[in-house]
Amino acid sequence: MRIFQVLTTLSRGDAVSNDTLAIQKLLKANGIKSVIYAEHLDPKFISKTIKPYHVLPKIRKGDLMLYHLSTGTVLNEKIKDLPCKKIVIYHNMTPPDFFVPYSGAAAKLCSQGIDEAISLKDTFDAGINDSSFNMHQLLGYGYKCPMKVCPILVPFEDYAKAPDAALLEQMGGPAADNNHEVKNILFVGRIVPNKKPEDIMTMLYAYRQMYKEPVRLILAGSTQGMEKYTARLRLYAKKLGLDDIVFTGHITFPQILAYYRSADAFVQLSEHEGFCVPLLEAMYFRIPIIAFDSCAMPETLGGTGILLDKKDPALMGQALHEALFNQELREKILAEQDERLKYFTYENVSSMFMQQLNEFREALK
Repeated sequence: MRIFQVLTTLSRGDAVSNDTLAIQKLLKANGIKSVIYAEHLDPKFISKTIKPYHVLPKIRKGDLMLYHLSTGTVLNEKIKDLPCKKIVIYHNMTPPDFFVPYSGAAAKLCSQGIDEAISLKDTFDAGINDSSFNMHQLLGYGYKCPMKVCPILVPFEDYAKAPDAALLEQMGGPAADNNHEVKNILFVGRIVPNKKPEDIMTMLYAYRQMYKEPVRLILAGSTQGMEKYTARLRLYAKKLGLDDIVFTGHITFPQILAYYRSADAFVQLSEHEGFCVPLLEAMYFRIPIIAFDSCAMPETLGGTGILLDKKDPALMGQALHEALFNQELREKILAEQDERLKYFTYENVSSMFMQQLNEFREALK
C-alpha cells in the first residue's frame, strides 16, 4: 500500500505544513516510504519526497492518501474521484464572519472551505482530527466514516536551537532569570480577526490602569493579507495610548525563539482555534498561559493555565497581574503545564498516530 500526503500549501512556519512534514519523517522512521504533494509549493521544498500536486502519479486502488483538510481549494474537488483509500486529517475551518469587515477574499475562501468540507462528507474512509472539537465539527457536517483524535505532531527538539541573541538581549534577556524590569507579554500567531489581538490590547490597557508595574505586549506573527485589520489594530492601540506594542510581522525561527525565551506571560484570547500549537510552545518554554475558554483551547490546555470564561477588562488585567507577580500561583501553573506537556511529547503523539494509522490501514485492506 503506497502512502502519500496531499495538502493545499506547503510553506515554512504554519501548523499544517509542520504537521505534514513531521508525519512524513515519522513514516520514514517506521520504514514507510511516502511522498508529499502540494498544490502550492515553494520551489525550495521540491525533492524526491516533496512534489507539486500536478505531478501526482496514476493512483491505484491499493494506495492510501492522507489528505490535510484546512481551507477552500480546487484540490477538494479533484480528490473526490481518485480510486485510492482516503484518510482525512482535519485541521478545522475558520468561520468567514471574522473576515467579512477586513477581507472579502479571505471571507470567501473560508466560506468556500466550509462548503467544500461538507461536500466531502462521503469521500473519506476514515478521519484523524487534531482535537475532539474538530472531530465534532466534521460529525456536524454529516461525516459518518470512522474517526479518531490525535494531536498535531510537534518536534520539540527544534525549540532547543539557539535564539536570536541580539533580540533576546533587546527584550531583557531570558525570562527564566526573573529579572525583567519590563515584563514581556507574548502572543504568537497570525494577526487575524479570529485570534482577537485587540482583546489583548484591552487587557493591557486595563492592566495599566490598575497597576504600576511596566509591561510590554509583543504580537509575534505575520500580518500578510490582513493589512486593513492591522491598520485598525494600530488605530485602536493609539486610542488606548498603547504606542509601545511590538508588531513583529513575519519573523525568523531564531527570532521567535528569542521572543519565547524572553516572555513572562503568554496570552491567547482567540475565539476560534482547532488546536492552537502556540499553547504547546508556551508550555515547552515554561511560560504561564492566560487563554479564553473557547473552541479547542480548553481541550489543548487540559485544565492548565488561567482560563477566562469572559472578557471583562478588569478581570483580564487582574489575571495578568497574578500570572506575572503571584509567585505561588506561577509555580502551580507551570507545574501543571509541565505535566500536561507530557501528553504532547513527540514519543507519545507519534506512537498514537502510528497506532491509529495502522488500525485504519488494517481495516481498509
